[in-house]
Amino acid sequence: MGKRTNLFLLLGGGLTALMVGLALLGTFWTPYSPTAMGAGEKFAPPSLAHLLGTDNFGRDVFSRVLQGMGASLLIAACVVAIGCLAGTLVGCLCGYFGGPADYLLTRLCDAVTAFPSVLLALVIVSLAGRGTAQIVVALGILFIPSFARLVRGETARHRQANYIQSARLMGVSHGRILTAHILPNLWGVLGPGVVIGFNNAVLSEASMSFLGLGVQPPFPSLGSMLSDSQTYLQRAPWYALSAGMAIALLILGFSLLAEGLQRRRRA
Repeated sequence: MGKRTNLFLLLGGGLTALMVGLALLGTFWTPYSPTAMGAGEKFAPPSLAHLLGTDNFGRDVFSRVLQGMGASLLIAACVVAIGCLAGTLVGCLCGYFGGPADYLLTRLCDAVTAFPSVLLALVIVSLAGRGTAQIVVALGILFIPSFARLVRGETARHRQANYIQSARLMGVSHGRILTAHILPNLWGVLGPGVVIGFNNAVLSEASMSFLGLGVQPPFPSLGSMLSDSQTYLQRAPWYALSAGMAIALLILGFSLLAEGLQRRRRA
């Protein structure tokens, strides 16, 4: 079990670090301007001058993939931050105190998770308008129930532990118990949860951008690049493969890393 766990962590951590490193590189430097037309000939195949070729406007695909990954990860980080912080707060309070609020939270989470997250995000964005900020808010709200349920279950389990009962008998305040005793014990479940959240956020953002509701042109996004490349699959297959492989590698890295963290926790 230990060797398999180390293997998942090694592969997932290495792949994730590589993709995040490339995304950070694209934030500060790219071989060509990602939005500049005419960086090369239209539909130029991959070469030393253009590692992943060019698109229908002569833009360097490699530069656009680098910056598109940065945009996807930045949006994913904001979405996970909203979902994790708000979900942890709500889950801790409901799991610790219980009562009617806990029951309502559970029913609300069941209702939200019964619908596809992308479909609900589409409804929210349709009402609020297109754009990066709208995507972050919409997906962030939809990620709150998953974190709340995760934290609520773990908090309810620790609430009955002997050390929590002893702290109550000693007169320790509820706030102190939550912050000093329960929260530190949540990292074991929150770690994999956050990584899985990044996985889902990247996929959700790509789906929204694919539909034209995410990052708006001329700025690159992996989802919008994949959408634009559909028309040119036969003429320039490298265009679709580049964006598609970037999304697949990001999701694979996060998935392997999350699996490794879960296996290490269970070991």
